[in-house]
Order: sequence, then C-alpha cells, then structure tokens
Amino acid sequence: MQGDKMEYGVNEKGDVLYIFFETKNSITMQGDIGVARSIDKGATWQQLGTALDEDWHLSYPYVFDYNGQIYMMPEGSENGDVRLYRALNFPLQWTLEKIIMKKPLVDSFVISHDRKYWLFGSDHSGIGTKKNGQLEIWYSSSPLGPWKPHKKNPVYNTDKSMGARNGGRPFVYKGNLYRVGQDCGETYGRRIRVFKVEVLTINEFKEVEVPLGIEEPTKGRKAWNGARNHHFDVQQLSSGDWIAVLDGDRVPSGEAVRQFILGCASIIAVAALVLLVGILLGVVKCLIPLSWCPHNMVKRSDAIFDWEKSNFLSSKVSRFCSRLNRGSSFLRGRVKPNTCTGGLVLALVIVFAVVLMCTGVGYIYGGNGAQEAYPWKGHYSQFTLLTMTYEARLWNLKMYVKHYSRCPSVREIVVVWNKGKPPVSSDFDSVVPVRIRIEEKNSLNNRFKMDSSIETRAVLELDDDIMMTCDDIERGFRIWREHPDRIVGFYPRLIDGPRLKYRGEKHARRHNGYNVILTGAAFIDSQVAFKRYWSEEATAGRALVDKYFNCEDVLLNYLYANASSFKTVEYVKPAWAIDTSKFSGVAISRNTRAHYGVRSNCLTKFSEMYGSLSNRKSEFKRRNDGWDV
Repeated sequence: MQGDKMEYGVNEKGDVLYIFFETKNSITMQGDIGVARSIDKGATWQQLGTALDEDWHLSYPYVFDYNGQIYMMPEGSENGDVRLYRALNFPLQWTLEKIIMKKPLVDSFVISHDRKYWLFGSDHSGIGTKKNGQLEIWYSSSPLGPWKPHKKNPVYNTDKSMGARNGGRPFVYKGNLYRVGQDCGETYGRRIRVFKVEVLTINEFKEVEVPLGIEEPTKGRKAWNGARNHHFDVQQLSSGDWIAVLDGDRVPSGEAVRQFILGCASIIAVAALVLLVGILLGVVKCLIPLSWCPHNMVKRSDAIFDWEKSNFLSSKVSRFCSRLNRGSSFLRGRVKPNTCTGGLVLALVIVFAVVLMCTGVGYIYGGNGAQEAYPWKGHYSQFTLLTMTYEARLWNLKMYVKHYSRCPSVREIVVVWNKGKPPVSSDFDSVVPVRIRIEEKNSLNNRFKMDSSIETRAVLELDDDIMMTCDDIERGFRIWREHPDRIVGFYPRLIDGPRLKYRGEKHARRHNGYNVILTGAAFIDSQVAFKRYWSEEATAGRALVDKYFNCEDVLLNYLYANASSFKTVEYVKPAWAIDTSKFSGVAISRNTRAHYGVRSNCLTKFSEMYGSLSNRKSEFKRRNDGWDV
C-alpha cells in the first residue's frame, strides 16, 4: 500500500519515463521503493511493482547514471548507512553495489559539479543536532567513494524551517546549480524551498534562496497539496524539455495519531460526565469504594494504625479517596435533579456528553476531514463553474462563490452578468479566479454563449441560488468524465404522455425514469454544448427562450437528443440541496404554476421543432455505486 508521503526520482530512458517513489505498508509502516512507467510524457502512469525491498525502511529513491550504468541511492538511515544499488534489469531488478558510507544520512543525493562528486545529506543522530535543520556535504572523485567531509560540516545546524533537509533532486539551470530543501517549520515537509548554490568548494559553501514560483494552495484540505508538499524533482530531458514532479498531502504529518489521541480524550471525558450524571441521580454513592483503600483491606488493628502512620503514601491515598467521596455528596447536595435548576444542569451535562461522544467517534473513525476529488481511471481534472445572475441577487452570489471556489476541482468561476451594476472580482471571497462576463442583453441564452476564455472542456452550469456540498459536485464531475457526451446533473425530469406537460421530480420518481436533466445544476462539454446551442438549427428555439424568458435548459436537452441516438442525460443524486432564493424573495420563478405552464408550452414547441423525448427514458438506480438512487 502506498504511504501518504511519496518521494520521487524520475528517470528518462528513450521515450519512456520512469518514476521511483516510496511505497509504504500501512500496517508495518515500512517503506519500500516502487516504480511506475509513462509512455505519454507523464500524462498517465502504469504501476510496475516494487523495485527495491529491504528489511528496513526505504525512501527518497535518488536515481542517476554513471559510466553507462544506472544507480539508485535510497535513504536507509534506519540501517545506519548509505547504500548504492546498481540496476541489473532496469527498472525492477537491483543489486547492492557498495556501502558508500557508514553513516545514517537522511534524504541524500549525489551530483557532479566542478570536476568532483558531491554528496549532500542530513545526519540526525549526533548530539546537539537539530532534526530537519542539519545538512552535511561530502566530496569524492567518484560516486562510489571514498568520501571526504566538507571542511565546514555541518554546513547547517539551524531551525527546521530553513530548508536544510533536502527536498528533491538538485538541478542545473542556465549554468547555475540549485538545491531543493524542505521547510519543516509547521509540520514535517510543510513546503519546499529552492536555493541557488553560489559557492561550492571543499572549504566553502554558500547558497541563497530564490523564489520557486509555485503558488501556495488556497483550498486547504480540499487541495491535493493543501497541508504540505515536501519533494520536488525537476530535470531536463534529452529533448531539451523540462519535466517536474511535486508531491502533496491534504493533512499534516502525524494527523492520524493526533486524531486518535483527541478521540480517546473525548471518550474519557464522556466517561467522566456519565459518572457525574450518576452522582447527580444518586446512582453512584461514592467515587471510590472504601474497601479499595489500603486501611480497609484487612481488619483494623493497632498494628495497622502504626503501619499507616509510618507509610506516608498510604495515608495520602486514604485522605484523597475520602475527599473524592465527600465531593460526590457535596454535588448531590448542591445540584438536585428534581428542581428546575438541577434539571437544567443535568440536561446540559447530557447534551455535552453526547456532543463529546460524537466528536470522539468522529476523530477516531471519521477520517481526516480532507475532501478529495474523485479520480477517473486514476486521473484528476478540473472544471469551470458558470453561473448567470443580476444585481438583485448579489448577496446570493457572494455566498455561492465563497462556498464553491473551495471545491477541489473548480478551476475558475465565470459569472454571466445580465443586468445592473456589475461587481468586481475583489468583491468576492474566492480561492480561484472569478471572471465577470458582462452581457449587453438580458437573455437566458447567455448561459450557453460561446466563450473562448474558458480553459476547460468541462463546465458546471449552476444557478446562483443552489447550494450543495462539494462532495456532490465532485461526484457529478466524476460521472461526467465517464460520459462527457451527456448532460450530467442533479435535477431530473420526465417528459412523457400524448399531452406534454411539465412536471417536477416527483413525477419522474413515480414513473421510475427521466429524460431531461435541468442545466441549472449540470455538467456539460463546453465545446459541444455551446456549439449546438448556437447552431443555425437552434435559432428558432433561442427565439422562443427570449420570448418566454424561460426554457433555455429544456432547449439544450432537446438539442442533445436530436444530435444522438444514444443516451444523452445522466442523473446524480445530491445528498442535499438548498434553494437560497427562497430566503431573499428574488427567485426568478416565484409562481410555480405559471412557471410550469410556460414550460409546458415550450415542450410542445420544442417537440415540434426537434422531435419527441418520450422514447429517451432512463431509469433510476442503474449505477452500481448507488449515485443515482
């Protein structure tokens, strides 16, 4: 099983890329070195298996070429030495070439510079060494040694946030050597720092930090690297192109242990509160039975009294037990459950105990709180969120942007502004770019307007008055990636019968099927959907939308169905959804009966223009994952 901290070494061989990483057994917590391969320049990777397995923990697989051979120098500080392995049958078979140093160096690398080989690593075993803040340098005429220490070793023994511990492969760019270090100040591997090496000789070493240019994650635990990233491998390929790999984690180091401790502490506190309730109700008469006290273990006698006097600890324990028991009597006297005040105190204690128990169980079994995107075939992607609104609904929009901008896969939010004075991007609390697209005409057709500035194929059309969980949004995105040729959304409708009548979701549920997905909350392919909507074929339909100021979502469903003989819609059930416009009085369709009447007219017109949807019915509960129940 792969550990949550993966360390990489990318090796190029022909047109194929290989990535070596730490893979950790979650039971034994021992790390081995795994390897994967890519034949499409890193876009996808195939796991090949375990490249190196020893009896001790391995990590930080530093892979390099020397004299026509491929070598790997993993970290094995647990074994107390630095070992060099040579590939027998790359990439899965390796043999121990040499133990190059009897020293437990951590996260080491070797690089050729100025006609010498230099080994950088950290030794945390020495007295006075600052963990994650120490760095040593060694030099040799060959990667196989022998190695001599730098005159100024350790070159660092400083605060752990300063980047002394290595954080990846060094690289040369425009003739300058750069070293990657780890900032472990807030947690292990919080972030990486890059240093330009200005002086490297056997007597001197100097480096200065340079900006890396990678933005800090803003989505917290919803971002793949929201809590930390501690390894960066960058190198230039033989083609001249550059490739880089950066790891990431949603939770800090030691989070599982911290949550377990907090969970146990919460449950212990609940036990104490249960004891308190027992005392108040008179069920528990004393906290510690007197028979447990030393002077009550046997029949009392003068000899026992003499022993107690000479045994200071025993007398202390006895007095402590007596005071605890008197405390229970005191509580029962002050708080009487049969009074209003006593009943209120008792109720508050019980409520607090229930909250603590839920919190404790949540800490132990509830996961780490990180909200992740759902992969499709092992890969992740992003989408653009598009909403259409106007001035009177600005308060809705601000809440909407703050919430959805923090969903893991949202790349950008596009606000189609139809009417009134537009806001500016700085008005919103957003962790992704917000673009205001101001329209000249107040038309619902603007929702599907061609927009060359949208950088993703996936677009989530989502009304500004709908609030759902990020997890629901991510599940919908996952399903759309399975079927990008469909409209994938959260609000199903069934259009059937000889006399077309627009009905709500209950009608679809009663007949166990749907053939329309409302695009007020739906994923579409921007390159396909927008083109269809603005085709010449859809001209009459768009005119009808402008006439009724309604039905743009229904029109898109008809256009999809008319363009394909296959299924064109897919339903995803949200855990919950709230229509926030109900609280503001600015809902576009406040009169449901009139709204449904207009839509029924649209159905008749669209059926005449583009054909019937009656034969396009899809049933609920078709998915094995239960996401469409």
